[in-house]
Amino acid sequence: MPLRPARCYRRIKRPYTRLEYIHGAPYVQVPRFEMGATKAKDRERFDSVVILRVLEGGQIRVNALEAARQMAYKYLSKVLTDQNFYLKIVKYPHHVIRENKMLAMAGADRLQEGMRLAFGVPTGRAIQIEAGDVLMIVEVEGKNITHAKEALNRARSKLPLPCRIELARKSVIKG
Repeated sequence: MPLRPARCYRRIKRPYTRLEYIHGAPYVQVPRFEMGATKAKDRERFDSVVILRVLEGGQIRVNALEAARQMAYKYLSKVLTDQNFYLKIVKYPHHVIRENKMLAMAGADRLQEGMRLAFGVPTGRAIQIEAGDVLMIVEVEGKNITHAKEALNRARSKLPLPCRIELARKSVIKG
């Protein structure tokens, strides 16, 4: 069954995150949240941080997040090697998306309306993010800042919310 369009999940509702009560909650389809040189001793030489910051609040589904991650990682690993950058997705998709499935049969002259405000079954996951939150960071050496910006620009094109790419010094970012 195909995915519903993202406009169905545009509005932020109350977060639905208590997995002990959610039976059949889908797994997170993002395999890694940290890529590149993940060891702290390898990252000591990186002096610059490029940040992808979200400008509006909203929801980012996990399939859009995974597409953005793949675009950024493939570009960075091709242009630089894995030991010359550190890419991290800061947010985790805790929110479980529910869908009230409706029937639309062939030959029907009208669609089923169904019960109003029905609870629905879990169908996916999403990040609920506020305006100004950091979504991704890339740590690189100063000579590779343009490549990090290009990687986050490619990742930004896969996301449903407007984002801004910022440059910071490593001393500003904690953790």
